[in-house]
Parts: sequence; C-alpha cells; structure tokens
Amino acid sequence: MRRFRDTDLDELLASARDRRPNGVLEPFKAYLNARFTKAQGQVSGTRLFLEIQARGYRGSRQVVRKHLAALRAGTAALEAAELLPLPPTPFVLARWSTATVGPDIKIGRTLYSVPWKLIGRRVDVRSTSTMVQVFHDGSLVKTHTALDQGKRTDKSDYPPEKIAFQMRTPVWCRSQASEIGDACREVVDQLLEDNVLYRLRAAQGVLGLRKKYGETRLEAACARAIAVGDPSYRTIKGILIAGTETDPEPETSGDAGAAAFLHGPDRLFATVVTPDPTDDIHDDQVHDEAEVEAR
Repeated sequence: MRRFRDTDLDELLASARDRRPNGVLEPFKAYLNARFTKAQGQVSGTRLFLEIQARGYRGSRQVVRKHLAALRAGTAALEAAELLPLPPTPFVLARWSTATVGPDIKIGRTLYSVPWKLIGRRVDVRSTSTMVQVFHDGSLVKTHTALDQGKRTDKSDYPPEKIAFQMRTPVWCRSQASEIGDACREVVDQLLEDNVLYRLRAAQGVLGLRKKYGETRLEAACARAIAVGDPSYRTIKGILIAGTETDPEPETSGDAGAAAFLHGPDRLFATVVTPDPTDDIHDDQVHDEAEVEAR
C-alpha cells in the first residue's frame, strides 16, 4: 500500500495497463542513468523524455522529470563533499605571445606603446579580454587596457624630446610667445595660422631660440623679421646669428624703390629747343642712349 501511495498516478495507471507493478519507467531507468552520467547532468529532461518515448516509453513526462530530479539531488550530495572552495580571484583565460618593439608592438589589430628604451628588444605579451601586459626578462614593463582595433599610446613611453614636442601644443606656444613680447607672439600666430601640425615645429623652434639668445634679442629679431616681411624660423635665426636684430632700418628715398633716371640740369634742358623735323630721328636716338647709360 505504501508503494502505491508514493507512486505517481500516471505511473500507476501505466503500470496497471501494462501489468508491470514495478512501474512503466523501470525498463528505461538504466538508459536514463547512463545518459545522465555521460552528460554529467548537463542534459534536459525534455530531450531524455523524447529519447525514451522513441524507444517505447508510454508514461508521462512528469515521471521522467522526477527521476532526473532524484538523480541530480543524489549526484549533488555525493559531489558536495569533494568540492573545493573557489579561488579568491576568478580564472582568466589569457593568451601569450612574443613581439619585437619598434617603436610599438602589434597585438591582433591594435598597436600598443612600449617604453622607448626597449626598442629593438623582444618582449613577452600576455593578452586577456580586458588587459594587455608586456614583460621583458620576466619583469612587467607595461600594462594597457585591451582594445579591439586601433592604437593605445602612453606618452610617457616616448623619448624625452618626443614628450616635449607632444606637450608643447599650439596653445602652449602662443602663451610662451606672449610672455616674450608682441612681435614674438605675432610671429607665432602667423606660423600657426595654417597647417598647424606641419608648422608646429617651426613655432617651437622660434621659442627654443630664447634659451640661447635670451628673450630681449629674440623679441628684437622677431620684430626685425616682421619688418623685412619674412617672419620665419630661418630668418629669425639668421638675424640672431648675424647680430643684426638691433641694426637701424635703412633710409629710403621716399620713392618706394622706383627706378631713377638722372641726367643732371644740363641734360635735363638740353632738348628744350625749337623742334626741327629733320632732327627727330637723331634726337630720339641720343635720348635712348642716355637712358641706357643712366641705368
């Protein structure tokens, strides 16, 4: 009586119909147990139900689910005693590779910067889904956040002169030029007016002349270069080398540089005579020759 009380109604009906008091699932338990063990419990009850149904099972799906639940409970109880505690840090799948630095390294589709002193050296690279670590002779020398594609650049990896170039932006150049003087600021503004990246080095070069020649001479040289209409780095440097930044401007005649044809008072009035038609050709020839000589 107790056996019937603990047996599912569908199983009792199926057992009565098939005249199998041990249950309709009994012939299929060995198959279910084997499939469950082989799959290490990672198999769905619906799939197993369809499999044994194809083999002739006529019971309900609920009976199969209960049997699998009992298997899972028993397996969990047996394995619980053998389970070890999880490590304090989760396991991370990593990929190791080697690369030669020059001036950066390529991992996948991404370029990563490495300290410039390692250019030409071989390094070991540990890559994960979130991080890229670079090792040299077993020591960690660089860490980057992983990137699928593109560039990861740390400016601190650059040589000192490269760092200086990166830090001396157009804003920095204009600020430094303003401290030197108005002429220097005007030169820098003109240099950075077009093609900023291309002419940034020229602006930095002008400001760099301050270290050797001082702010006063540099300001005077800039003013001189502006006056002659060539405010370039080469001109300013040439003025400083020649020491002509304080030379006075040359006096002009007021004719804006126009060519002069000077004949003197005698020649100026020599042709003021009564015109003679017979002498037209002769006078024109003399005038032309005098003009050529004056040139």
